[in-house]
Amino acid sequence: MRSFAVFLLFISSNFLLPAATIDTITPSQPLADGNTLVSAGGLFELGFFTETPSRSFLGIWFHNIPVRQIVWVANRLSPVTGPNKTLSLTSDGNLVISSAGGTEAVWASNTSGLKTPSLKLLDSGNLVLTDGGVNSAVWQSFDDPSDAFLPGMELGLDLTAKLDKRLTAWSAADDPTPGVFAYGVRRTESSELVIWNESSIEYRTGPWAGVSWTGIPQMNSDLHFIFHFTVEPDKIYYTYEAVNKSVMTVITLTPAGILQRLVWLGGGWRQYWRLPEDKCDEYGTCGAFGICNVYYAEGVCKCLRGFEPKTAVDWGLRDYSGGCKRKTALACERGRAGNDDGFVKVSGVKPPDTEKVRVAGEVGVEECGGLCLRNCSCAAYVVVGGNCLWYADEVVDMKEFAAGTNGGVDVYLRLAAADLDSPDNGSSKKKTIVAIVIPLVLASILFSCFTLYLLWRRRRLGVTDDYVKESRGKEMELPLFDMTEIENATNSFSNENKLGEGGFGPVYKGHLRDGQEIAVKRLSRYSVQGLGEFMNEVMLIAKLQHRNLVRLLGCCIQKEERLLVYEYMPNKSLDSFIFDKANSFQLCWRKRFDIILGIARGLLYLHQDSRLKIVHRDLKLSNVLVDKDLNPKISDFGMARIVKGDQLQESTEKVVGTYGYMSPEYAMHGIFSVKSDVFSFGVIVLEILTGKKNRVFDPNEPLVSLVGHAWKLWSEERSLELVDQAMECGDSESEILRCMQVGLLCVQEGSDDRPTMASVVLMLGSEGMTLPQPKKPGFYPRGGSKAREFSTSDKTVSTSNEITLTMVQGR
Repeated sequence: MRSFAVFLLFISSNFLLPAATIDTITPSQPLADGNTLVSAGGLFELGFFTETPSRSFLGIWFHNIPVRQIVWVANRLSPVTGPNKTLSLTSDGNLVISSAGGTEAVWASNTSGLKTPSLKLLDSGNLVLTDGGVNSAVWQSFDDPSDAFLPGMELGLDLTAKLDKRLTAWSAADDPTPGVFAYGVRRTESSELVIWNESSIEYRTGPWAGVSWTGIPQMNSDLHFIFHFTVEPDKIYYTYEAVNKSVMTVITLTPAGILQRLVWLGGGWRQYWRLPEDKCDEYGTCGAFGICNVYYAEGVCKCLRGFEPKTAVDWGLRDYSGGCKRKTALACERGRAGNDDGFVKVSGVKPPDTEKVRVAGEVGVEECGGLCLRNCSCAAYVVVGGNCLWYADEVVDMKEFAAGTNGGVDVYLRLAAADLDSPDNGSSKKKTIVAIVIPLVLASILFSCFTLYLLWRRRRLGVTDDYVKESRGKEMELPLFDMTEIENATNSFSNENKLGEGGFGPVYKGHLRDGQEIAVKRLSRYSVQGLGEFMNEVMLIAKLQHRNLVRLLGCCIQKEERLLVYEYMPNKSLDSFIFDKANSFQLCWRKRFDIILGIARGLLYLHQDSRLKIVHRDLKLSNVLVDKDLNPKISDFGMARIVKGDQLQESTEKVVGTYGYMSPEYAMHGIFSVKSDVFSFGVIVLEILTGKKNRVFDPNEPLVSLVGHAWKLWSEERSLELVDQAMECGDSESEILRCMQVGLLCVQEGSDDRPTMASVVLMLGSEGMTLPQPKKPGFYPRGGSKAREFSTSDKTVSTSNEITLTMVQGR
């Protein structure tokens, strides 16, 4: 009877059911090329794949995803080059990859001595070899990672099994053989995770602080993943889990040495974060006793207090690797019996490299300082996760985080008494400062006056200073166009070439000599956007590169002319589709969803992934351009502001933006943050879904905007009544309602209640994720408590939200 059942199983698995339904291999069932294993829940698949001609590998990837993401490769050093590839399990438990019908073995697990071996692919992505149904693994793929780190995996050291489980990057995007970059646990007295380039450190996380790594402040606010770092006598390992198990995610180490989290969203793998994030994440950028911050005005590095560059010439050339030296030797180094050294606190930083750290156990800040003072080699100390860590000889690789990021810890740097604040040296310092600063100020004033005179004289004579123009271009990291070239391209700014006009001035279509189409924004002499906004837009967008941001090709600064040269968008702005009944039929639900997701990804890049942290401040449909394939591109960065950290709120007396898209705290009080852009994005989502502008929605209820009306219908479970009839919904009602919910979460009245754009992107692409219920949105009456419209002086506007403010005083 049992043999008959086995026969039926064999028949059903090989003939009646596709091979993809099998998740287990036994000695009697090898896996041939063309067949695959699929985990019981249908999450992962194992089989042979070919990245380059004539070379095949056995690997694991996510199942039923059109863009294959490999998460494990068995035979990285031994690709199969022959035909008839198979994976077989011997009767005593050895896994073997072979070709030519099993005659040529290229890889083996080197396991043996099993009585009833069985190999199974689990829904975790782990390939597990067991014996006789016992749960404990004899061998598993999680113990031999490739370049991917999945939830539930452990990276680290197993001292008993003598395993060093680390990621190793592919040699190239199409070559799974091991590359030069690796990522794993570096064992010190306070272990941390490190990216190596062969034997050199490229990046490190900083020591563990209990719930996150001290060098990755964004982990503190990540609500989607839970992280664990465990130190035991025989094991040191790091692992994580996803809060929402339905979210498909993986951390990979790229061939270029970039660590990135990928999340499957909207039909593609999207980068959730990446490390290193900026120049200051690169190991040892500022050398010993230097500290790094990309926002320093004089460069990315400076010496810590009490230190000066070892080689001033190198620092002048922006080579900081030599580091810094003490201005005054420590008392113990000078052989003084009494130790009058002290400490200065450096706040909000990534602690130094832990290679020479000593751990003194669970003691407080003062006691830890006392321990440091008693050892002459102690250069600094820090209390992390309740443990006292002190650093011998020198500190290396410190990064200062921007205020408001909730990142970093306090490092206490040991200094000689002469370099500490004290009444004795205060007066001498002031005298020194006065002696240096006053001559510099006078010299600066004279130089400025002379420069202004030259500029006035040149303008008076109508002379163009090519050198100044060239230096401006280098500063802006952007090509400079000649005015004659722009005039030729736009037919001398003819009306036939004019595309439109905004607060900046007119926009013209043009053709360069190579045939490339361009759009030229010309700063009007009477422009609402002045020279400051022009320079702001140039300096910002020149540093930004993303598929969902409009691309700036160059600019022209010549005499009175200020021009920006952009890539040409043949479909103009998104509002010309959403609010135009003749064009709105071109945007079916799937296309609208792709547009929403594209705008979200562009904003996420501005807020988190770009070199600068940027708040757009004037996000609206008319500032989202669409290319020939209807892909969205955020534009118009004249009002944008750089902020130092995602959580930072700033205030301004100059409120700029457009009524209907501005968050309440910004419109009423001049307070802006990344959450201001999130509010604007929420309005855009609702407009795209409904095809209606966020203005007075119902003449019978003039104080209710589209946002307010959408929330009212949501509360009554009637949201589908608002959906644009021009949109072909099909069977996508649940997706549309999900987007509606995300939009309402973004326009909540309290900025703290609104999600970050990282959460928005995740929510949009994760159908199984349970979303919170939105609270009351931040919609507000037009005008005073009894007014029905916004007013500008004596002119009343009640038909559109397109009122751009540039000089409204924030309260």
